[in-house]
Amino acid sequence: CVVKMVQKYQSPVRVYKYPFELVMAAYEKRFPTCPEIPVFLGSEILHESRSDDGAIHIIERSCKLNVDAPRLLKKARVEYVFFIQKNTVNWKERTLRIEAHNETFANRVVVVETCSYSVHPENEEWTCFEQSASLDIKSFFGFESTVEKIAMKQYTSNIKRGKEVIEHYLKELISQGITFIPRWTPPPVCGQKDEQTPAVGHDADDALLESGARGTTKEQTGSSCPPAEAVSPDADKLDADYIERYLGQLTPIQESCLIRLRQWLQETHKGKIPKDEHILRFLRARDFNIDKAREMLCQSLSWRKQYQVDYILQSWRPPALLDEYYTGGWHYQDKDGRPLYILRLGQMDTKGLVKALGEESLLRHVLSINEEGQKRCEENTNVFGRPITSWTCLVDLEGLNMRHLWRPGVKALLRIIEVVEDNYPETLGRLLIVRAPRVFPVLWTLVSPFINENTRQKFLIYSGNNYQGPGGLVDYVDKEVIPDFLGGDCMCTVPEGGLVPKSLYQTDEEPENSDHIRLWTETIYHSASVLKGAPHEIVVEILEGESVITWDFDILKGDVVFSLFHSKRAPETSHKEATLPGTSAAGDNTQLIDKTWVLGVDYSRMESPLVCREGESIQGSHVTRWPGFYILQWKMHGPLPCSGTSLPRVDDVLASLQVSSHKCKLIYYYEVLASKDFRGSMSSLESCNSGFSQLSGATTSSSQSQSSSHLSR
Repeated sequence: CVVKMVQKYQSPVRVYKYPFELVMAAYEKRFPTCPEIPVFLGSEILHESRSDDGAIHIIERSCKLNVDAPRLLKKARVEYVFFIQKNTVNWKERTLRIEAHNETFANRVVVVETCSYSVHPENEEWTCFEQSASLDIKSFFGFESTVEKIAMKQYTSNIKRGKEVIEHYLKELISQGITFIPRWTPPPVCGQKDEQTPAVGHDADDALLESGARGTTKEQTGSSCPPAEAVSPDADKLDADYIERYLGQLTPIQESCLIRLRQWLQETHKGKIPKDEHILRFLRARDFNIDKAREMLCQSLSWRKQYQVDYILQSWRPPALLDEYYTGGWHYQDKDGRPLYILRLGQMDTKGLVKALGEESLLRHVLSINEEGQKRCEENTNVFGRPITSWTCLVDLEGLNMRHLWRPGVKALLRIIEVVEDNYPETLGRLLIVRAPRVFPVLWTLVSPFINENTRQKFLIYSGNNYQGPGGLVDYVDKEVIPDFLGGDCMCTVPEGGLVPKSLYQTDEEPENSDHIRLWTETIYHSASVLKGAPHEIVVEILEGESVITWDFDILKGDVVFSLFHSKRAPETSHKEATLPGTSAAGDNTQLIDKTWVLGVDYSRMESPLVCREGESIQGSHVTRWPGFYILQWKMHGPLPCSGTSLPRVDDVLASLQVSSHKCKLIYYYEVLASKDFRGSMSSLESCNSGFSQLSGATTSSSQSQSSSHLSR
């Protein structure tokens, strides 16, 4: 049995605030041996070449490494591990590309690393460094898991050390008086002499060093510039300083997970993507498991798009009833700079609010609070000069009684918790519960199973007056901002609440859906299921040519193939019965194309099939040329039937294995426009992958990508 394990790593962009030539001089000090890196025992040059003008210098080395796994290596009868490293420096373009792969155990383990040094795009006196690697363990005497852990541990521990070594040698050069090394210039034309031009041939690199050592007095830029605002050297890349300034301290593996998930979003969601801190929250919620975080994030982005949550702060205006009886509000910040939200739950008439407003209004209000919280975190990050990614909630339970355990109210609370947990993970930094009465354990028993374990660990519960004095609120909130109703000196504007008059209760003529909270009753999106062997199809009747059919859909689960057909015959609707466990509430599934219909006779294909992967958002258009019935079809994507001489593609096999329960889910919207009303280009109508959500920063361009949706002829 062959075991295959693959790990990948992608670094952020690390910036050295020194010119490229000086960084290269520091880098070369690592060879042939480097005492600063104990694992690196030495190197030997295998091949070296230069271009005629000295601009290109290629060195191939054999590097000997000591791996901290002696027993494992002895079992394999290997004393050291050897790597082949190829360095290509381009002095003209000011770049260095490093390619390395393992020579030892190459038939069992494949390690590939690529590094690059280049000039910072916004400051030519700074140097950027990027690093990526992959570890593919095919088999290793039954120790595959052990090898994976050892390799990743040593690799990540050496990442930080690598930057420290370069900075060490940079300081060493500066202490020796080498603060400036001139850039490469072309060699003089034959017959001319130019003493300032570095020598070419085998002494080119040495000449650069010597020219700096001859007492050049020019100061290197990095030592004299004031600290710059952390900026990313590329709009699509993350800078290590930016991560530390705005996102916090992350381990190399955590940085890699963030970058890889971000890259995936950029590839599948052309246009805007979520802000980095938003992506990071979902990674934290899933312990930096990329696959689980991606699934959770895509579900949330689809939810935001379907229910227009991006616009809730602009569109939601709380009813006057909420302003008076909802006992919650923002109140300065805690000692860590987190926005502080105060909720006087014990004074809130939850039963009265539910009966007067309904669950939907309460949920909308809670979502607006969460959106406001994220906004305040961004503001505090700028104010305090350090990452603030969560807020603190102070809940006062004074007055909590059995009235608060009214079953419909608790049910509404649980639903709200579920929505918040799914879509705002890792936004709660700390929850301080004070004056918990005897009835609190009953409420806690009902609610706690629905709260994520990571979230529960952030709860601090005080009964009676235990919140006062050392170990209480003063440990987390400055005394000057503790509310007056908790014994502080700060006046708090949070409403005091009270009983909602029964005259304001809603009638029972139109009870809310008891099975699901619907944020917007009039959502423009429809949900659908695509079952194995049962595609979902919708029909659009076109009475005159030159109309435009537009569509917008998101794949929530599984991979589907989207097609567009035309027929002169009106199809008959048939609904697929849910025959699989758990498919009864999967969404609509409608089939229109009769099984007796023949493609090319009864109906024609108008668009090439488009494979849509889970998590993608697809928009497109089609100009109709004839009246009739146009059928939009989504069917489950599976491996193509292979001929006797060909094998199925690996991607198709994996995709077929990943489809769970033989069911895909999507939400979609379509519209028919007169061609004169369509604002796009009639000659280049296209489908594209675009952003799910407005919850994003200006990190990617909004230009549409080329597509596989073609204009019908």
